Amino acid sequence: MRFDLTDLRLFLNVHESGTITEAARRCHITTASASERIKGMEAVLGVLLLNRRHKGVQVTPAGRTLLHHASVVVQQMARMHSDLGQYGSGVKGHVRLLGNTSACNEYLPALLGTFLQQHPDISIDLEERTSTAITELIRQGMADIGLVADSAELDALQAFPIAADPLVVITCADFAQAIPNPVSLVQISHLDFVGLMAGSALQEHIATHSRQAGKHLHYRVRVRSIDAVCKMVGNGVGIAIVPLTAATRHQQALRLNIIALSNDWARRNLMLCVRDSEQLPAYVLALMRHILDMGPTTMTMIDTPLRKVDRK
Repeated sequence: MRFDLTDLRLFLNVHESGTITEAARRCHITTASASERIKGMEAVLGVLLLNRRHKGVQVTPAGRTLLHHASVVVQQMARMHSDLGQYGSGVKGHVRLLGNTSACNEYLPALLGTFLQQHPDISIDLEERTSTAITELIRQGMADIGLVADSAELDALQAFPIAADPLVVITCADFAQAIPNPVSLVQISHLDFVGLMAGSALQEHIATHSRQAGKHLHYRVRVRSIDAVCKMVGNGVGIAIVPLTAATRHQQALRLNIIALSNDWARRNLMLCVRDSEQLPAYVLALMRHILDMGPTTMTMIDTPLRKVDRK
């Protein structure tokens, strides 16, 4: 079975566009050539990959399997070109690091700052994803290191604890609504919220659990960072669910109330995960060890009781 990259890219474009003609245009080949390529793939496999219809095509179950593998191969080739291209500018190692919202906003900035100062010949791509998406990409070999909540499925991965990473509710100091401490999401679901933009890893996490509870949260405003969320809450726009580290960092300056969230999904730990540490390049291992070694100091959760700030 021999498919080249043009075949795989073509098939991905057929799925995305819904027509062979548009997929051919995107791949800079003729429609006739594209059609022959797909027929050739079907002949080799002995199965139909597409159902041809008057207004377009639809991928068959066998085609969906090919889509999965084609996506992995094309992404890995793109990553290979990107990684190798780094060496032309003097870089000797390139790490793809994925983190959930808390990791990207609270833990990694300081850690990466010290690591990159110590290793000027290593570069890092940092991308925020949901914990579930991160573990899947690590399994597929599409990323080197992931920082995820322990609620994610970690089977077949090596995982190492980093820090406690609970989610809490924050309000402004003068918030008039009485909220018990601790409180569940259902108990506050009727209130106005401040949230992150759709697509944020933390926002997706909260949205998933609110749907499971049968609740639709009302957002007065959505912003792009946790810092902005905290500032909006401090100014009385609404309440929010954020990591305790962020709430504690902003508590005094913004006069925030911090309230424990009682739901099980809010009591989480931050984990570092890799597919197989023995197979990692030395420069990836160096970053992994740097993150883990910093655990007892900068990554230890601040041991501060949840409390209301002084309103004076």
